[in-house]
Amino acid sequence: MEFTGDADVARAAALLAEPARAKVLMALADGRALPASLLATEAGVSPQTVSSHLHKLLDGGLLEMERSGRHRYYRLAGPEVAAAVEAVARIAKPQPINSLRQSTRAAALREARTCYDHLAGRLGVALLEGLVRREALVRTDGRTGTDRRPEDPLAQQLPDGPYALGPAAAEVFGELGVDLSEKASGRRLLRFCVDWSEQRHHLAGRLGAMVANATLEKDWVRRRPRQRAVDLTDAGRHALRDLLG
Repeated sequence: MEFTGDADVARAAALLAEPARAKVLMALADGRALPASLLATEAGVSPQTVSSHLHKLLDGGLLEMERSGRHRYYRLAGPEVAAAVEAVARIAKPQPINSLRQSTRAAALREARTCYDHLAGRLGVALLEGLVRREALVRTDGRTGTDRRPEDPLAQQLPDGPYALGPAAAEVFGELGVDLSEKASGRRLLRFCVDWSEQRHHLAGRLGAMVANATLEKDWVRRRPRQRAVDLTDAGRHALRDLLG
C-alpha cells in the first residue's frame, strides 16, 4: 500500500509565483495547445528560458506535452489547473494599466473569454441565463437566474453545480448545434464555475465545451489571436438573442 501526505500546496504555488510561468499558464488557460516558441513570446522570455519554465511546469504536473512531428505542443494538464489560475486571478491585485491597449484587453477579458475550453465572462454568464430562461437547464436549489450560492467558493469550478437538464434541453441545445446524445467521454457532462469577473455561474464541463465549440464553428464567436478574449460576432449576437432571448 502506498501512503501519501498532504497536498504540496507550496510547490504548486511556487510554480505559479514566477511571472513568466504565470504568463505561460494564462496563455494556455483557454484549453488550446501551443508551441514553445509562441509561449516564449507570450511570456516575454527567450526560447531557452521558456524551455526551462516548461520543464518545471511539466514536472510539477501543471502541463502536458504532445508531439506532432518535430514539434512539441503544451497544454494545461486539465480543467482543474485552469480553475486554479482563475481563482488566483480573482484574488490577485490587478496590474497597473499603462496604455489604452492594456485597458482594452482587460475589458475584453471581462466581456467574453474562454475558461479552459468553455465560455466565460459576461457572455458565459448570459449564455447560462438564457439556457435557464428557456428551460434547457433548470436550477435544482429553488433559486432563479445564475447567482452564486453563499456557500459557493469564489472563482472556482463547483463540485456540484445547482443545475440539471431541463424539459427543453434536447430542443434548445439542438438549436445551438449540440447533440446531447453524443457518446459520452469520461468527462462529466454538467459542471459549472463561479465566474471570477462576474461572480455568477457559467456553464463548464463537457457540455460547456460542446457549446463553446458550436459557437466557434458557427462563427458566432471568434478567438482573438494569442489572447483568451473572444469576440461575439454580429451573427452570433443576433442568433443568441433569437435563441435565448
